[in-house]
Amino acid sequence: MHQPGAAVTKKLQLPFVVSAFIAVVSLLSAAPAVRAQAPAENVVLIVTDGLRWQELFTGADSMLLSRRMGGIGDTAKYKREFWRPTATERRRIIMPFFWDSIAAKGIVWGNPGLGSNAMITNGKKFSYPGYNEMLAGAADPRINKNDFGPNPNTTVFEWLAAKPAFAAKVSAFATWGVFNEIFNAKRAGHLVFAGWEPPSMASIGTPDPSLDRSYRTTTRIWDNNTLDAPMQAALLNHVKAKKPRVLFVGYGETDEWAHLRRYDLMLRSAQSVDAFIAELWHSMQAMPEYRGRTTFIITTDHGRGELDAWTDHGEDVVGAERIWLAAFGAGVTARGEMRNANVTQAQIASTIASLLGEDFAKFHPRAARPFLQVR
Repeated sequence: MHQPGAAVTKKLQLPFVVSAFIAVVSLLSAAPAVRAQAPAENVVLIVTDGLRWQELFTGADSMLLSRRMGGIGDTAKYKREFWRPTATERRRIIMPFFWDSIAAKGIVWGNPGLGSNAMITNGKKFSYPGYNEMLAGAADPRINKNDFGPNPNTTVFEWLAAKPAFAAKVSAFATWGVFNEIFNAKRAGHLVFAGWEPPSMASIGTPDPSLDRSYRTTTRIWDNNTLDAPMQAALLNHVKAKKPRVLFVGYGETDEWAHLRRYDLMLRSAQSVDAFIAELWHSMQAMPEYRGRTTFIITTDHGRGELDAWTDHGEDVVGAERIWLAAFGAGVTARGEMRNANVTQAQIASTIASLLGEDFAKFHPRAARPFLQVR
């Protein structure tokens, strides 16, 4: 989430033009859209900030389960908890719902071992440019810092919120306060609940004094990023009370712990995100408004470096252009891990619209085409 600084390992740098070339090639060679069976009535975009493809697809890295590289005190404990002989076993320890349900019943892109590439196209390799790309459908070179200010681009969420069918049914919940700027909350016309501001009746829909107290009294590890757990509680209250049709969920701890070189806490926060996604899915499937009518898209905003550079991302960090992407739920045919298929972050916005039977490209001609196309 933080824009990386000078701590990037210099020996791993590549010229920016090479990184940009990789992203452009990926965009031009993106595979034809996978056909969705039918429009969905609800779409949820879930992002866990800065979670590497390496942990998602191969599980814990033995080199990072260490004191020096991973910042782990009790290495024996975490090796017992997270290390297994095979990548399939290791990755499932971290994200069991992802692998048992999402991958088994949906589609996953981004495992380079299978020739599947999920790439950013903005070249910046940090958060605000990535979120703009996925929400507005195209990279914007003007957005070059996390404190850029209000987003000049119209996101697919704002575009949908202006349509009568989605009026008062579009919401964004996130731990990072900058999402107020990314979604341009003052202009967007939909709810944005982000950062440390205590939840109000307007945002969650029901009074919750204990949750309000949690937001007000929890010790702030990061000034502009709350913990995932209280945001999840506010989110569930909102879903039950307001029943949004288009929902953004942004978890931030996976990025924050990585920046602090706490591999142990990064792995645990990834486990928690997996449990939170499962909780949200099951909660929504228990409601008639969502049951069998809802599609989840799950991804990350940027990648990270490898080994000594695993804590970092940014223009000079090799590999931080690689992300991962999954789709699961209504209209999505079970295909598992895709082979030899490319997608880009920029395709997410049009895909959200397409799943809802809408065409974002008619509004925004520069938006990349969907990776899931409703027949």
